[in-house]
Amino acid sequence: MIYLDYNATTPTDPRVVKTMLPYFHDFFANPSSIHGPGQEARKAVEQAREKLAKMLNSKITEVYFTSGGTEADNLAIKGMAFAQSKRKKIVFSAVEHHAVLNTCEYMAKFGFEIVKVPVDQYGIVDLNFLEDVVDDNTLIVSVIHANNEMGTIEPVEEISRIVHQHGAVFHTDAVQTVGKIPINIKTMEIDMLSLSGHKFYGPKGIGALICQKGIRFDPLSHGGHHERNKRAGTENVPGVVGLGKACELVMAEMVEDETEIKKLRDRLWNGVNQKVSDLKLNGHPEKRLANTLNFSVRYVEGESLLLSLDMHGICASSGSACTSANLKPSHVLLAMGIPHEIAHGSLRFSLGRFTKDEEIEQVIDVFPGIVEKLRSMSPLYKKK
Repeated sequence: MIYLDYNATTPTDPRVVKTMLPYFHDFFANPSSIHGPGQEARKAVEQAREKLAKMLNSKITEVYFTSGGTEADNLAIKGMAFAQSKRKKIVFSAVEHHAVLNTCEYMAKFGFEIVKVPVDQYGIVDLNFLEDVVDDNTLIVSVIHANNEMGTIEPVEEISRIVHQHGAVFHTDAVQTVGKIPINIKTMEIDMLSLSGHKFYGPKGIGALICQKGIRFDPLSHGGHHERNKRAGTENVPGVVGLGKACELVMAEMVEDETEIKKLRDRLWNGVNQKVSDLKLNGHPEKRLANTLNFSVRYVEGESLLLSLDMHGICASSGSACTSANLKPSHVLLAMGIPHEIAHGSLRFSLGRFTKDEEIEQVIDVFPGIVEKLRSMSPLYKKK
């Protein structure tokens, strides 16, 4: 198997698994218990919180563990909305992950005005439009740090300045950037940030919301006092420990990893682009994550490409894993102005720490034959 779908999920690093294992059996106690074993578990949770805070330059008290990025997004947007009654506008970009997109649309049922900010041909938000719509009635602006499909990195520092001019809160879904590029929430002036462990070699089922001091938000679930009364439920200690170890590893290896991954990504694009005609690179050519390659293959359906690649043991994606069963064109591509017929032929390769040179070469070798076969059955290609 050649796995090139790291933006959907990463394999858990063996070093992370090794660190987690004792907390399933040897140190299994509830971290809220006051006895010795419970306090051992509590110590492990707080050590992981410290590692995550250090990676993002936040305070330990600003880290709230969740089940993943989706819960963190919901907690940020709904939590802020339900914690106040004055401001009634929620602003978000047209290229958000559905965890933000659907949450914002849901809030319209509660009387909130929702405003979607358009993007340019590369997927970068229209800052002039944003300046026009953010006002003193705006509660929160949510703009993804880097789109999960394109890898395009948004100008979060400029966005935060616009948002803060009107006293609104800036939230970013950083699920795809945490662990891949350096993030400093203080210098970048990010008020709330969502992340997920399984996107940077940690386990699934664990994530976090980083919320700077002074920002009020209500919990989504009610019960115990966990996570400083913001997220009821016994902590997922093995998951938290694994997340902490993943943070430790990326802090030490991020630069080296991304340098090598970028070389492989560029080799893949240059290889297929030289051998296959009528390809269109999607997203910004430079301002994008080093691991992400999205392009459209004209006259071919993306689903057919994925199935054919899978038959060769190659795992890729046509967009977000959360909507991979949806046959509609990507809302991200459409927001960028890409026509339906081209958007339908989009393909995303996302690389990672364990991607090998020989795997990239094998994809370059088999891809042209796959496209040629599919195009031979396409009436659109024959008309060309």
